[in-house]
Amino acid sequence: MAKPKIAYSCTECGSQHPKWGGQCLDCKAWNSMVEVAVVAPAPAAKVNPRFSGYAGVGKTEVQSLEDVQPGDVQRTPTMQVELDRVLGGGLVPGSVVLIGGDPGVGKSTLLLQTVAMLSEQLNTLYVTGEESLEQVSMRAHRLHLAAGKVRLLTETNIEAILSHAQKEQPQVMVIDSIQTIYTDMLQSAPGSVAQVRESAAQLVRYAKKSGAALFLVGHVTKEGTLAGPRVLEHMVDTVLYFEGDTSSQFRMVRAIKNRFGAVNELGVFAMTETGLKEVSNPSAIFLSRHQEEVPGSVIMVTREGSRPMLVEVQALVTESHLGNPRRVTVGLDQNRLAMLLAVLQSHGGIATHDQDVFINVVGGVRVTETAADLPLLLAGLSSLRQRVIPKDTVVFGEVGLAGEIRPVQGGLDRLKEAAKHGFKRAVVPKANAPKRGALEGMEVIAVERLADAVDVF
Repeated sequence: MAKPKIAYSCTECGSQHPKWGGQCLDCKAWNSMVEVAVVAPAPAAKVNPRFSGYAGVGKTEVQSLEDVQPGDVQRTPTMQVELDRVLGGGLVPGSVVLIGGDPGVGKSTLLLQTVAMLSEQLNTLYVTGEESLEQVSMRAHRLHLAAGKVRLLTETNIEAILSHAQKEQPQVMVIDSIQTIYTDMLQSAPGSVAQVRESAAQLVRYAKKSGAALFLVGHVTKEGTLAGPRVLEHMVDTVLYFEGDTSSQFRMVRAIKNRFGAVNELGVFAMTETGLKEVSNPSAIFLSRHQEEVPGSVIMVTREGSRPMLVEVQALVTESHLGNPRRVTVGLDQNRLAMLLAVLQSHGGIATHDQDVFINVVGGVRVTETAADLPLLLAGLSSLRQRVIPKDTVVFGEVGLAGEIRPVQGGLDRLKEAAKHGFKRAVVPKANAPKRGALEGMEVIAVERLADAVDVF
């Protein structure tokens, strides 16, 4: 067998060189050379005609967009409603899904549960490069899974994996994890940039040619982002992130990228002795458990994808004895907190320059939308003044730098979700206020300026 040819590519300018060097001869960048494989044109392989329209799969030709009929995507439910929600309705044949998360958060558990359920009607293949077959079997027995039809393979060589896949012809395949896979065409160690990129590229080509739905498990860095080259996220169809503290019972799966559905959809699971269980009503687990009303607590309605969800925002504002008062947030953007406190001082007349401000979103959920602005400020104001905000009140709204309360998306859906959980009062932007009689049983207080919201309580 001929030895595969290897070249070295610059990550800065893309130029290729036959030998490695500390400096790129073209752009003069240092330590930018990575190993790449020079792949000779392969003979034409048998391609599923259903997927011949994908780039690099089958024969291609230029067509007019009006002549191309949109295909009817046949989604396969994973038997887990929360996972289907994040995926956009189910698995799409030929799709590649990348799942990242901290160690021990539940990535392997969720995928083993998924393939065990799907194995009753589809051919499945679970490829593990980190565990032995006995360890996977022990997990399946511990979770009480009926996984007798799941095909298992322990292998880290991509050429061997694809050879087995050609024989097994799986409709759903799991690679756990992509950082352990390597190709014989490169000499670098598994987990390096070149190995991860080349192995993922071969797996994506296989998925598109065969029509198999592919799951890739990815490690994350200390910052919480996927380890390896960022090009990995561009190669796949869907990127999912596991969120939540491993010390907490609840886990959240968020879609960061999805070519077959909406992004920022959130699926909520609870880790139990028998694996991950779906949480059909996540608002109930994030709401307050206080027996009596306490200052510094506000219920807000956030929107995760297409689903409104109620969460509790807690604030603690105390006198600071430091030269620079502390601004600490958990689940919210710390820089946005500093900006909002400046708006509160300028347009609300309330100064916090001598106060430490601590903000926490209960339950470990991470809120990224601007609808949390008004609840954040009112929770801080409640703690500062030691004035209780009634438990039957919800708040949402974006605060602008000019002190205006700006509307947010899906205002009526948020109010309906709050009314469904028994809330009787809502403080919302004026543009989000429903028409008279549109929402029975709830008092809606529409505010236009930050000063108006401060005066409500």
